[in-house]
Amino acid sequence: MGLTLGELACQVGAVLQGDALISVQRVMTLQNAKAGDISFLSNPRYRRHLVNTQAAAVILGADDAAYCPVPTLVSENPYLAFAKVVAILNPVVPSPRGVHPTAMVDTGAVVHESAWIGPMSVVEAGARIGAEVVVGASCVVGRDSSIGAGSRLAANVTVCHGVQIGERVVLHQGAVIGSDGFGLAKDGERWFKIPQVGGVVIGNDVEVGANSTVDRGTLEDTVIEEDVRIDNQVQIAHNCFIGAHTAIAGCVGIAGSARIGRRCTIAGAVGIAGHLDICDDVHITAMSMVVQPITEPGVYSSNLPAKPNRQWRRNVVRFHQLDEMARRLLTAEQQLAALLERGS
Repeated sequence: MGLTLGELACQVGAVLQGDALISVQRVMTLQNAKAGDISFLSNPRYRRHLVNTQAAAVILGADDAAYCPVPTLVSENPYLAFAKVVAILNPVVPSPRGVHPTAMVDTGAVVHESAWIGPMSVVEAGARIGAEVVVGASCVVGRDSSIGAGSRLAANVTVCHGVQIGERVVLHQGAVIGSDGFGLAKDGERWFKIPQVGGVVIGNDVEVGANSTVDRGTLEDTVIEEDVRIDNQVQIAHNCFIGAHTAIAGCVGIAGSARIGRRCTIAGAVGIAGHLDICDDVHITAMSMVVQPITEPGVYSSNLPAKPNRQWRRNVVRFHQLDEMARRLLTAEQQLAALLERGS
């Protein structure tokens, strides 16, 4: 799908500097763009590629426009403008309507006439599938669950019984919504499984990445509010609450009954202990381990970056010496205080 720069500028709210009639067909990086491509610059580390780009045009901020040798779409938020242009040039392919002959839809389920149930998928009794919902191949939609209008399930997604999915939700390949939470009680040397009788409620415009899991609650529901974005291979345990507009990167693990506020960002491989409250507008950097509540907005970090092995081994030795060093320092401080007191 090709559009002119003038058309794109109007649609994304950018200021065009250059020929409005130039046509572009795809978005490409600065260093690899050719004629007919539009590129973008939002990260300063790629600025060195700007002067030699062969793109037909570049999306960028006002500070970089003077250094660009080709027409520009100037935006206050170049990365957002880039995202919109990608979406415009790559529209979602319309799905068919109806039920594939190999799908199994229970007679007690309600499927909107504009929805699509893909091959080998199963829709159980009491399930409700809204308008223009797409259920991909080999999915399972459990009994008494609901999927709101415009939502899309990629292949091999499982929505377990009693789960409520909002509108325009995207569940990527292999996502599992509503699996049992990890609830166990000790019975002597054996474990007794606690029945997980809660559900999962997912708000509108949520996205859940491939092979991510959201467990059902033990008694009450696990809740994912609107516009939450969850990356691949994320584990959200039972009874968690994730506030609206929060983004969670890959390989994050959130233990049971944690409450995450609104507009938070949780970077890759963060671990969050259970039964913690994290307030709104908290940003946790990659590989951090959160074991205490966070009550003030801001950026939080933990863990140590990789070092050359020899340096790391020396540091480990010093870690083991910290307790002894602290005791010696406390003793020295006490002795110094006593000397100062005698001197006065």
